[in-house]
Order: sequence, then structure tokens, then C-alpha cells
Amino acid sequence: MTVKEVADRLVELCRKGEFNQAVEELYAENIVSLEPKGSRTERTEGLADVKVKSDMFAKQTIKVNSLEVSDPIVAENFFTIGLYMNLDMQDAPPKMQMDEICVYHVVDGKIVNEQFFHTVPAE
Repeated sequence: MTVKEVADRLVELCRKGEFNQAVEELYAENIVSLEPKGSRTERTEGLADVKVKSDMFAKQTIKVNSLEVSDPIVAENFFTIGLYMNLDMQDAPPKMQMDEICVYHVVDGKIVNEQFFHTVPAE
């Protein structure tokens, strides 16, 4: 897959809320996932551990009130999307807004690196 095809497929799956499917289908075995400093999972390495992280997020999500995913912007082997979610999550205030910029690096048709930029909620 080209970078544009990967980006479009990721957006398609995310808009359906199929985040786990996106990990299964589009991520490389050596994926590195980076969250902002202070996040519970600042750095996650390897497909198996990223799957665990994705499953954990899904299990903590009680209800998705709204979900918006921007169209991707592609440059060389990278693309970015905006992700805007309003969620009810365990151990969080109701209708929590999560807005983030997501940057992905694609090599040989697979995502090898993802980095999320968002405000870390106070615990």
C-alpha cells in the first residue's frame, strides 16, 4: 500500500470506531507508539504491546458520544490526522473531550511509528 492508501484506510477505520482493526491491519510488527509526557503509556513498542494498549483504551471506553476524524495530510512517508472524540470513560468525568493530532510514519506499506499530541488530563 502507498502512504496515501494507508492514510485513507486508517481514516476509514477510525471514522467507524474500528481502532483495533486499524492496528491489526495497518501496523508493522516493530511499531513504536508515543504519547505525551505524563501519559500512562508514554512509549509502547511492538505490535503485541500496542494491541494491548488499544484493547485497554477500548475496555475503558463506556460510550462514544461523538467522533470526528479529519482527512489525512500526506508528506513523503508521513501523514497526520486530527482526531476529536467526546467519550464517557471509566474513572473520568462524563463527556470527556479528547482532541489530538496524530502523526504516522509509513515504511513498506505499514505504520512503523505513531505519535499523539494532546493535553494529558490531570489525574
